[in-house]
Amino acid sequence: MDALKERRSTRSTRRPQMNCDDVDFFGSSEQSSDTAGVFDTPIEASGEDTREVCKDEKKAGFRLLKDLTTVDKDITASDIEKLKERGFLTYESIMYATKKELNSIDGLSERKIDKIIQLVSGHVNMGFTSATEIYIKRKDIIMIGTGSEKVNELLKGGIETGSITEIFGEARSGKSQFCHNLAVTCQLPVSRGGAEGRCLWIDTEGTFRPERISQIAQRYNLEPELVLDNIACARAFNSDHQRDILVEAAALMASYRHSLIIVDSVMALYRTDFQGRGELADRQAHLGRFLRHLLRLADEFGVAVVMTNQVMANVDGSAMYGGDTRKPTGGNIMAHASTTRLYFKKGKGEQRICKVYDSPWLPEHEARFAISNEGIIDIPEDS
Repeated sequence: MDALKERRSTRSTRRPQMNCDDVDFFGSSEQSSDTAGVFDTPIEASGEDTREVCKDEKKAGFRLLKDLTTVDKDITASDIEKLKERGFLTYESIMYATKKELNSIDGLSERKIDKIIQLVSGHVNMGFTSATEIYIKRKDIIMIGTGSEKVNELLKGGIETGSITEIFGEARSGKSQFCHNLAVTCQLPVSRGGAEGRCLWIDTEGTFRPERISQIAQRYNLEPELVLDNIACARAFNSDHQRDILVEAAALMASYRHSLIIVDSVMALYRTDFQGRGELADRQAHLGRFLRHLLRLADEFGVAVVMTNQVMANVDGSAMYGGDTRKPTGGNIMAHASTTRLYFKKGKGEQRICKVYDSPWLPEHEARFAISNEGIIDIPEDS
């Protein structure tokens, strides 16, 4: 495992090198000033030379659209603000959007949209890349530790950044507990199994508990107040609100260094806002737009996206022949949007089972873990 973490010591395409291997950013004695700098310094640093700011943005893996006002006099600050209101803050966000979506922005003509696309297109690779180059880049992807070495081994290092991981299971299977642990470990230095970034939490069921975060932080010798300051939580009250929150999330990630987005849970509001077969098509279309926006944020900012999901009864014929009687909600749209799908099941006592349900590169194995006061841990040998 140590060799694996060292091989993934930095994600060069998304993260600046922090030289953290020899520094304990979160020592038990006192908070390091370097750590405060990681979280408290905005990417949009004021008072600096524009070229230096652009250099910092390039290191972070994205460039902000505000730079266009210095490149072309036809692009004004008002134009950038209109894009920002719709969640477009970076060059990548423009290139990942459809022309139809961009043309729907009030106050921007089709000619100006074409001009913006032309200006940013040369800075974002939207074409083919050799498999060798992709292979080399994937070696540098940061994996966020889960708290359990057994689960880390199952996932080849932890939760993958730059992609969507879905965790589904019945009530009390440990989904929210797992997310609370990730909200802490994502802030750790890479050398300690973290990703050196803040966490955004979209709470649809009122399950976020800062008290739990404080408990877990103490396990890693972190200052609970600092850890809580690095987590921003938004309570979503309906499916429209859940999607609109992503615009604010993009603004936060463009300003400060983030490594994780948690949605707990992704389907809860959709199951209450859309009911019956008559609204199923509308629900899936709305859900598809939300998931597409999430994937865009993962690609744009290189963050890990973890979303929990509920289960429903499996009424097909497989259950009659010993198959699983439960399956994740959301249908094919959810299945195709998730890069990795993890199935959580209850075990004996506080034991839980994490099974790789679907993944493009992980085998369908499982690992057991336990939930303790310290968070997610390996099962003690005497259990």
